[in-house]
This record gives sequence, C-alpha cells and structure tokens, in this order.
Amino acid sequence: MDIKIHKEVYGQGKPLVLIHGWSMHTGIWRIFAQQLSQHYQVICLDLPGHGLSETVEPYTLECISEALIEAVPESSFSVLGWSLGASVALTMARQYPQRVNSLMLLAGNPVFVQQDEWAGVDPKLLEDFGNNLSLNCSETLLLFLALQVNSLPDAKSILKDLRNALQECDPPAENVLQSGLDILKQADLRPGLIALECPVSIIQGDKDTLVPVQASRDMKKIQPASELNIIADAGHVPFLSHTSQVIEIIKRFV
Repeated sequence: MDIKIHKEVYGQGKPLVLIHGWSMHTGIWRIFAQQLSQHYQVICLDLPGHGLSETVEPYTLECISEALIEAVPESSFSVLGWSLGASVALTMARQYPQRVNSLMLLAGNPVFVQQDEWAGVDPKLLEDFGNNLSLNCSETLLLFLALQVNSLPDAKSILKDLRNALQECDPPAENVLQSGLDILKQADLRPGLIALECPVSIIQGDKDTLVPVQASRDMKKIQPASELNIIADAGHVPFLSHTSQVIEIIKRFV
C-alpha cells in the first residue's frame, strides 16, 4: 500500500506509536509527546485522510491499520490509541502481532455505541453528528470537541487547546469523517480484544461522556489479563487534563 502517512517523531529509546482520534491529527499529541519523549522514541501518526496524511480506499480499519503499520520503520513497537485511534491500534495488534509489543487503549471502546449489555455512547449522537457534518462541518467538529471536555472543572482551557490543535490543519474531507463515524457506529472488536496475546493496558477517565467508565470494566472482564487504570475526574482527553498520571501509567506498563 503506497500511501503517504505523515508522522512526527520525538526522542529516543523504546518506540511508542501514538494514534489520535476522529477528526484530529498529530498536533493534538505534541505537548504530551514531547513530555513522553524523555522516556521513549515517540512516533505520532496522522490517520489516513487526517492532518497531512493521504487517505485510503476503502476506509476500513483493516486498510487504515495496514497504511499505518507500513509507516513505522521500527520492527516492533508499543502502540497507544485514543478514541477512534484505540480501535485502529487494537486492529493493528490483531493483524500484526509480530510488530506490536504491547497495546494501550486510551478512552477507547471495542463497541463504541451502546448495545444490549454493553456500555457505549447513544447511537443517536453519532447519527446526529453524521447528519450535521454535511450542513456545517466546522460547527459539528467544534461541538464534538466540547463533548469531550463536558463536566470537567478546567473544561474551558482544555477546549481551547483542542480547538487550537484542530485548526492547525484543514479538517478531513466529509467522506473521510463519515467513514470514521461508520467505523465507530458499526465495529465490534470484542473478539479481537479477547484473542489478543500481547499485554494490554486500558486507560479510562471516570467522567468520560463518550466512553462510559463501565465499558472499561467490561473490557477487563473479557480480557482478564489486561490492566485497568481508571483516572478520577478525567473525561475523554486524560492526556491533556491528567498528563502526568497518564505518563506514569505508560512508564509502568511499557
């Protein structure tokens, strides 16, 4: 697959790949990545069709995973995925077990939408985002950012950081955004999570409005070998709101 994937690399040491979430790009990681780079070689990848990366067709987890794996020259590495990026990271770990040493799922969920006996986001919420994208893309993306910091005491300053990062690059094309939402609406990665043999760390904020904290406990049940880290008073972006705690979790795990 000959796709240009943009990356930013910081530091030296064990390679650690960071994969951002829906509608974002590597800029969201920059301050966090620079702090992490005191301990690791940190490789931030733009998802296909996001930031400065070319897109893939079809826009599936398998194709996204293949494009990203080819962009990492290191023979093996740890990977941390946030939100949609967690779904991608989980797919990479399943498709390329010889490349992925360990997996961290940050505010991720193998089934993003609520289902019988599985905690997730209200499917209507993602449906509304999809419908609103074609009406006003930038407004919809800003609403999505606001949701991520809802109920946090320092919501205003974190939202400002998110907005600044988002506006650093042109937003993804509408079809890429819709395809990303389709993945979140349709994917069920529980069988992949159950089958994983590499070490898994689940990192979750207890005030996350997009991934209920119960989902992280359910993930621990179906993958008992995983470690579960619930961060008090954190929402959907713990790497911005609780940076030092997330870095300590990573340092213990990797």
